[in-house]
Amino acid sequence: MAAIDIPIVGGHAVDAHGDPHVMYLKAKKGWTSWVWTLDHKRIGLMYLTMVSLAFLVGGVFALLVRLELFTRGRTIMDAETYNRFFTLHGSVMVFLFIIPSVPAALGNFFLPIMIGAKDVAFPRLNMLSFYIYLVGLAIILSSLIMGAVDTGWTFYTPYSVQTANSVISMTLGVFVLGFSSILTGVNFLVTVHTMRAPGCTWSRMPLFVWGMYATALIQILATPVLAITLLLLATERFFGIGIFDPKLGGDPVLFQHFFWFYSHPAVYIMIVPGMAINSELIATFSRRAIFGHFAIAMSSIALAILGFLVWGHHLFVAGMSEFATMLFSALTFLVAIPSGVKVFNWTATMYKGSILWASPMLYAMAFIFLFTIGGLTGLFLGSLSVDVHLTDTYFVVAHFHYVMMEAPSSPFSGACSTGGPR
Repeated sequence: MAAIDIPIVGGHAVDAHGDPHVMYLKAKKGWTSWVWTLDHKRIGLMYLTMVSLAFLVGGVFALLVRLELFTRGRTIMDAETYNRFFTLHGSVMVFLFIIPSVPAALGNFFLPIMIGAKDVAFPRLNMLSFYIYLVGLAIILSSLIMGAVDTGWTFYTPYSVQTANSVISMTLGVFVLGFSSILTGVNFLVTVHTMRAPGCTWSRMPLFVWGMYATALIQILATPVLAITLLLLATERFFGIGIFDPKLGGDPVLFQHFFWFYSHPAVYIMIVPGMAINSELIATFSRRAIFGHFAIAMSSIALAILGFLVWGHHLFVAGMSEFATMLFSALTFLVAIPSGVKVFNWTATMYKGSILWASPMLYAMAFIFLFTIGGLTGLFLGSLSVDVHLTDTYFVVAHFHYVMMEAPSSPFSGACSTGGPR
């Protein structure tokens, strides 16, 4: 499947009516022009609309959870309802908002533009991935009607294979969403490899594109593991085969290994795109070329690789061997190196720069501040002796939110150059 052949007149893409000056938002009229569009910019905007809706829904669940915790004892709901809202908040925020927000929305919109391509490599596949996302969203939200799950967003066994609520529908929704993520990742990889404009070499490729490239690698390699895990979970519930349930001869810790083998790389699906945006913002609003362009680009790839090697630090208290826990602890500390490269290079870029304190730059500063807190608290959790006492406490919840929630949105600018001011 080849890229769309859009005629070019005077450097402008010509719309269906032959007018080279019509903006993409007004190329055609009517809702059908959006439903059947293959324009990467329109698809990006539709993704942005849907992930914003998911953010609203997940945010409402978060407010209900915090409102219940406002007083001791019952405030507005019982314990079972609280667990359901807690699960829905986590599932919607992770799978419907944070993971697709930057790659699917901003990545679709900006990546082809920044490498000089007319569109992504597979525009029809791109549109298909959006509709698959809609199907997954509908299935997950339908669990509200069928009886929301109360397992937590991790669906830990053996409870998730024994409870009577809608675990199957929720995991099916996440399973479907995985296909959307994989297709988006494949599209980005092929686009970057085959459709860069002449002169847009790997060394000159914008850092946002490098971030999307690293994210696509994780999406393609890690997401199938989650799909297999959820498929095994559904198989055990339907057929009573002992895979994770100890009553049937299964191993619940095996589920944790499978789940976190995906879910820890998924953390970098969430944060690496935000880092890429921050690199562009700081260079642009410091009015300087980014310090250490190659180092920051390689640090994104390093985070993608290391993300597959550290899942075991989620299982320090699950009964692993001493050697395994020491190995995963050491690998966890290695993650601080590429993360530190980014923070130090951002700081060096700002040094003696002519900084414009516009709203995007303020966002970038807040990103560095919050991410530094999240990264430093991660060092405590990577230490064996400390993690044993902090596991299943609000310290872990705070660490996760400090790392995650500064990433999924930001205005930014960029072009295919060395990353300096535009």
